[in-house]
Amino acid sequence: MAKAKMKIKKGDQVVVLTGKDKGTKGEVLGVLTEERRVLVQGVNKVKKHNKPTQFSAGGIEEKELSIHVSNVAIADPKSGKPSRVGYQILKDGKKVRVAKKSGETIG
Repeated sequence: MAKAKMKIKKGDQVVVLTGKDKGTKGEVLGVLTEERRVLVQGVNKVKKHNKPTQFSAGGIEEKELSIHVSNVAIADPKSGKPSRVGYQILKDGKKVRVAKKSGETIG
């Protein structure tokens, strides 16, 4: 099966559109292309209870779970509001991602 094209990449600043963390801004920590999901810093946090082992003390660990890519949007570099992603080819032939709302290039 062909790999799905994802317009959101690791390191992007995104805004959560739906769910319990709606409106939260965060950085993308990882992208799961096969499942079309992203890991966002400080979003969809859960508590995991770990048993003590020979190497770790155990206890309650807080970590982020992935959310579906349709529930996040790129934060516009100019205003910080959610924006869709488009592509533009520069004069030197380089293809870059642009925010549809302001037209700014996404780093």
